[in-house]
Amino acid sequence: MFEVREVLRLWLLGYGLRKIAAMVRSDRKTVTRMVEVAKGLGLAAGDSIEGLSDAFVGEVMSVMRPPRPDRHGGSWALLVVHRAKIEAWVEAGDVPARKMVELLTRQGIVVPERTLNRFLAAEFAAPVPSTVRLVDGEPGVELQVDFGELGRMVDEETGKRRRVWALVFTASLSRHTFVWLSFNQNMTTVIDGFEAAWEFFGGVFAVVIPDNMATVVTKADALDPVLNQGFVEYAQARGFVIDPARVRSPKDKARVERAVQFVQTSFWAGEDFGCLVEAQTAAEVWCRSRAGLRVHRSTQTQPAVVFAELEAPALIAAPAERYELPIYRTAKVHRDHHIEVAKSLYSVPGDLIGCQVEVTATSKLVKIFSKGSLVKCHPRQKPGARVTDPADLPSELTDYAMRDIASQQRQGFARGDHVGAFVEAVLEGPLPWTRMRHIYKLFRACDRYGNDRVDQACERAVDAQCANVNIVIGMIERALETEAVDDQPVPDNVITGRFARDAGHFAAGKGQARP
Repeated sequence: MFEVREVLRLWLLGYGLRKIAAMVRSDRKTVTRMVEVAKGLGLAAGDSIEGLSDAFVGEVMSVMRPPRPDRHGGSWALLVVHRAKIEAWVEAGDVPARKMVELLTRQGIVVPERTLNRFLAAEFAAPVPSTVRLVDGEPGVELQVDFGELGRMVDEETGKRRRVWALVFTASLSRHTFVWLSFNQNMTTVIDGFEAAWEFFGGVFAVVIPDNMATVVTKADALDPVLNQGFVEYAQARGFVIDPARVRSPKDKARVERAVQFVQTSFWAGEDFGCLVEAQTAAEVWCRSRAGLRVHRSTQTQPAVVFAELEAPALIAAPAERYELPIYRTAKVHRDHHIEVAKSLYSVPGDLIGCQVEVTATSKLVKIFSKGSLVKCHPRQKPGARVTDPADLPSELTDYAMRDIASQQRQGFARGDHVGAFVEAVLEGPLPWTRMRHIYKLFRACDRYGNDRVDQACERAVDAQCANVNIVIGMIERALETEAVDDQPVPDNVITGRFARDAGHFAAGKGQARP
């Protein structure tokens, strides 16, 4: 409107049409048409400028640009008539807009390519989704978390340049932010970052909205995501709820998305930190000062001040001790009734041999689960050690596996007093477990011939100070265990040799002399 008013004003002041076109930077034909329309509406040279009211100027514009109910011209109307043909080309997917213009021209339908592009965008393009601003929620409830790449830094441990990641925590209400730096995104790093965040904020938020990082979400889903067991147990220990954002939906955590960009540009850009520890120290100072005390663009408040006033009192109490991250493993139960976890062996009930079990190991306990049920719990062992529960082993092999000498002695006396005495005689001496197989052979003989016969044979063997199992079994096989023992005395009519020497003649002890 102001251009039309300016052209008419200059014409009333006496300027020529060519001069007016140069002054308003418009085409002379357009200027001429404006003046002719104004003359037709009653404007004459020499009239007062006061006559250029908004109503008059609007009347001039309406004559120059006839109203269009649909805001489109004749070319658009032609495209509407041939919409079905254009739709078929669009569904084919291999006809570009320029080719469509050519095909329409062959049929006598001449339209500008620009108009066709606007028509395609309006009629066939996917609608642009609208968005709304979410409310900030209650104080101390929501904490949004996301990873962002900052740059590269030399790792002092390896001497190589590695990518530096920032785990950014942003309170939804106050926008107060904490940054945790690391060289990776594993579970240990994430847990350490959360522990540092609780210490920084002075408490735990009720709801955490993380990105779909693998350490938190095992399988992403908008309605029913599968969460990482380790992080779920951490959330249970700290008392917060996990509400992960949807995949490729940055609007679900828009506050931390913007905070990640702010960390990249305001904290990291242009800096040269010597090591990760130095950078982390600088990040915490930056969070309290630069990020915390600035006036936030959206809230027009200082995040640290709002957090201290509203959110800090509403947080869950901060943990008193650091969280110990367990070891999560899936192990196979081997034929020896044991599983291996962190280079240590732990026994498992025998009915699980060949099955896969889930293991959760802390510095004190090792818990073994099968199909969600706890089947065994052992104290944690150092690498190379082993812990075995005798109840997990077959009863017939428990004594041998555990080298339980006392159990074999008890079983021997249960089969007979003389069998027990014989077992004690066999196992007497150093390294008794090396002779345990002899006892098993004796017990098998008891099962085969009966405890009474073996007990009688053992009685004769013990009296004869014999500890050989094969001799006992030989006696039973030849039915000699009940044969009477000949205890007749040596006859006294034995003739002694004339030249037999006295026994003292052969004495060779110290201090004794030969006769």
